[in-house]
Amino acid sequence: MRNLYYIALEGPIAVGKTSLAQLLSKELGARLILEDFEDNPFLAEFYNDPERFGFQTQLFFLLQRYRQQQELRQVDMFQKLLVTDYMFVKDRLFASLNLNEKEMQLYDTVANLLERNVIKPDLVIYLQADTDLLMRNIAKRGRAMENNITWEYIDALNQVYTEYFFRYQETPLVIINTNNIDFVKNENDLQEVINYIRQPVSGTKFFNPVSDY
Repeated sequence: MRNLYYIALEGPIAVGKTSLAQLLSKELGARLILEDFEDNPFLAEFYNDPERFGFQTQLFFLLQRYRQQQELRQVDMFQKLLVTDYMFVKDRLFASLNLNEKEMQLYDTVANLLERNVIKPDLVIYLQADTDLLMRNIAKRGRAMENNITWEYIDALNQVYTEYFFRYQETPLVIINTNNIDFVKNENDLQEVINYIRQPVSGTKFFNPVSDY
C-alpha cells in the first residue's frame, strides 16, 4: 500500500461500496470521504418521477461531488491514505441513463469543465453483483426513497457500470465479484478482500472470491 494515496470504490446501487469503504479505512488507518447522497433535495422526487426530476438531480450531484472532490486536495499529515466510496465519473454514468439527449448535452458542457480539476485515484475497486442481489440489498436496507426503484432500472444501471469498466484503462483497477461473499458479516471474507487489495496492481485484475460462511 506504500505507493497508494487515494483508493476509490465504485459499483451500482446497494453493492456495498460504503460498507467496504468504512471497513477499509478502519483496517488501513485511512482518511474516509463518503458520498453525501442524502443531501440531494431532488432525489426522493426523482425516484417517483425520474423524467421530470432527472436533470435537477444530476446537476445537484455533479456540483456537490465537485465541491467534495476539491476537499481531497487537503493533505492530512497523519493519514497518508484516502478512501472514498465513489468516483467523480459516477455522476456521468447515472446521467447517461437518466437524461434525454438535450439534457445530456448541457450536462456534458458543465461536467467537462469541472472534470479538469478532479484528482484521479491511484487505485479503483469496482464491486460487481447480480441485479437480483442488488434488489435484495435495497429491500434489506429499507430506505423510503428507494421504495419505487424497479428491477429494470437497477439492471440498466448495472449494465452501464459493466460497459464502463470493461473499457476502463485510466488507473489500476481491481474488479471484485461480490455475489458469493459477505465482507460485512464475515471477517474471513473481509480479510481476503483486503489481502487481495494489498497486492501491487497494474492494469486490471479480477477477483472472484467464494465465501466459506
